[in-house]
Amino acid sequence: VQLQASGGGLVQPGDSLRLSCAASGDDLGTYVVGWFRQVPGKERSIVGVISWFGDSSSYYAASVEGRFTISRDFAKNGVYLQMHSLKPEDTAVYYCAAARIGMIATTPGDFRSWGQGTLVTVSS
Repeated sequence: VQLQASGGGLVQPGDSLRLSCAASGDDLGTYVVGWFRQVPGKERSIVGVISWFGDSSSYYAASVEGRFTISRDFAKNGVYLQMHSLKPEDTAVYYCAAARIGMIATTPGDFRSWGQGTLVTVSS
């Protein structure tokens, strides 16, 4: 599956933003899909993960739980990351990733397919 992330931009603290991850080449519903983020000089870290369509499991990093939500758009073969109450520390390049596995995964090495990343900057 090929992934393309989009929707990043410059927002102010407290704003909301929705990132999109569009898939081609396969049915994204059969994949576990994760969102990761990375800032310069640091390792890529998990933001959240949603399981494949037959499983309602999800996981969110403590730093974003309650503010960020991952959802699927089956008609568009995509996944969204809805972000609310954004903080300056949410500034990063955000990546979507997919893995054909039967369980929630949270480490980058578990994911084989990656989008190109989209920059989110939270600043006043």
